[in-house]
Amino acid sequence: MNTQANQSRIQDQEVGYTTTLTYARTRVIAHRTRGSSHGPVTRLVSPGDLGQLLKPFVFLDIFSTQPNAKPQGFGMHPHSGIATLTFMLAGEVIYEDTTGKKGILPAGGVEYMRAGNGIWHSGTPIGSGALRGFQLWIALPAALENAPAESHYLAPEQVPQKGPVRVLLGHYGDAQSAIPSPANMTYLAVTLKDGEQWRYTPPAGHDVAWVAVSGGQLKADGLVRAGELAVFEESNQPINFIAQGETTFLLGSAVKHPHELVTGHYSVHTNEAALAQGEVEIRRIGTELRRTGQSA
Repeated sequence: MNTQANQSRIQDQEVGYTTTLTYARTRVIAHRTRGSSHGPVTRLVSPGDLGQLLKPFVFLDIFSTQPNAKPQGFGMHPHSGIATLTFMLAGEVIYEDTTGKKGILPAGGVEYMRAGNGIWHSGTPIGSGALRGFQLWIALPAALENAPAESHYLAPEQVPQKGPVRVLLGHYGDAQSAIPSPANMTYLAVTLKDGEQWRYTPPAGHDVAWVAVSGGQLKADGLVRAGELAVFEESNQPINFIAQGETTFLLGSAVKHPHELVTGHYSVHTNEAALAQGEVEIRRIGTELRRTGQSA
């Protein structure tokens, strides 16, 4: 069979039918990385490297442990100027943040924390099972980077799904995330069966797009393997995918963040004054945590 015709026969879940013999150009992979690993954490993106290309997506970690591994939590630590989203694929984590929220984030659950002007939070694995998940940092627009902090926690059944897609941020077709994230951004978790084909057509203006494969292999202008992140060329063209083996991956697309990335130890802002303001608030919260006997 003609390769071009075969690759064009892809299921478009967003509109619910199979397209045939569609010859629109699809986006090619511009960069690949397997990141750098430190114990159970693999850093795929940071503000000093691919974050410059993928902004507003400026930081992405995969964390993974084997069953019965010694728990390695993330103690109370601060952020400002960004939002973080933690998506659990396996295992459970106890979460706590300085908005006053505390609970357990199970597999399939989502933690979204808009740090804004400053917040502290922590995460501690529980149980003896394997732990696996992703944490994403998003550079906030100037109007939100020093806004009051807020956090949202979704149980697995609260994450909307359409076909093979779970919507973590933004929307896909008529499936809309309940999280009030910045506009012009989509973040999806996708699971495809062996040989299943899927096309992602980005919303207008989403010139930034990437995928990170958690399990299986994904054909998309070349093979993207488990543990690898692929960055697509900047354009508004659709992206075609074919799973090789059952494959789970994350996909992000967005309108490109128009500001430079001004970074602190735990923060990303659009300018030095906004960073300084956020760091003042981080120090104030840290002083209060120590005064009340909480870890900081």
